[in-house]
Amino acid sequence: MSSTDATAERTAFEYDVVIVGGGPAGCSAGVFTARYGLETAIFDRGNSSIRRCAHLGNYLGFPAGIDVETFYGLIHDHAEEAGCTVIADMVESVERTDGGGFLIETQDGRTVRTERVVAAARYDAEYLRPLGDGKAMFETHEHGGETHEQFDREYPNEDGTTPIDGVYVAAPATDAEAQAITSAGHGARVGRTVLADVRRDRGFPDTIAEQYDWIRRESDLSGEWADRGRWREWFDERVPDDHDLDEERFLDLRERELDRKFDAYLSTSEIERRTERAQRRLLDHLDDELVLETAREIEAERERREANE
Repeated sequence: MSSTDATAERTAFEYDVVIVGGGPAGCSAGVFTARYGLETAIFDRGNSSIRRCAHLGNYLGFPAGIDVETFYGLIHDHAEEAGCTVIADMVESVERTDGGGFLIETQDGRTVRTERVVAAARYDAEYLRPLGDGKAMFETHEHGGETHEQFDREYPNEDGTTPIDGVYVAAPATDAEAQAITSAGHGARVGRTVLADVRRDRGFPDTIAEQYDWIRRESDLSGEWADRGRWREWFDERVPDDHDLDEERFLDLRERELDRKFDAYLSTSEIERRTERAQRRLLDHLDDELVLETAREIEAERERREANE
C-alpha cells in the first residue's frame, strides 16, 4: 500500500482493527496486528474469564505458576508495548457502515470506526447481533424447560474468519479458550489471519500473504541473502505473472517487504539491548520487596563465594 492509500484509510477509520475482549485471546491477536503496524484498539470491560482463575499454573514460562492479576497486567502491558490502545470499556454493538467497515458503540458512549473487528470475549457475543447474521451466528437450545439462544461456537472457521468479511472470532470458538495458553495460541492464529487478509487487500499475492513475526540474528544474513538484489528475485519469483498491480505499486510493495525482511535481523548489540530491556520490564510487574529480598540473597551468596576462593 502506498503512503497515500494508507493516509486515506486512516481518514476513513480511527482503527485498522478493533478487538473486543482483553484476555489472552484478544491481547495475543492484538500483539500480532499492532507489531505489524496496524492501528489496533482492544476494548476490555475488566472481567475476562481468566480472572475467575485462582492461580494460573499451566501457562508455559512460569515454573511456579503466576497469580492472575500479575498475568493480566503482563498481557495488557505487552499489548500496549506492541502498539495497541487498551480501552477500559464494554462494546455494546458492532454494525456495518454504508461506507464499509464497522461502527463500534460502547457502554460509556464511545463510537469508533474500524476496518476490521475481532471478537475475543468468551461468554457473550450479543454485540455482534446488529450485523444481521443472527440465524447463522446464534443457535437455539433448551435449558430448564426454557428456550435460549447462544453464540454458535462453530460459526467461525478454524482460522477465525466468518461469513462476514472483516469480522473474525477468536472467542467464543469451539474449545480453543478452554485453557489460557490455548486461548492465547488461537488469538495469535486469528491475528495472523487478519494480517494475511490485510496484505492481500494491499496487493500481496497469496504466495507471500502470510506474515511471520520472526526475529533473527544479523549474522544469519549472509552469503547471497545479504544482497538486497537476491531478495528482489525471491519476491519476483513468488508474484504470479498475471498480477494486476501497476509497476509503481508493485515496486513499492516489494521494497516495503524487503525493508521488513531486513529489519527482522538484529545486531549483537541490539539483541543485548533488547534482552536487558525485556528483563527490566518484567521486573516492573514483580513485588518490590521480593525483588529487594532476592537481590540481598544474591549479594550474600556472592560474598560467601568470594570469601571461600
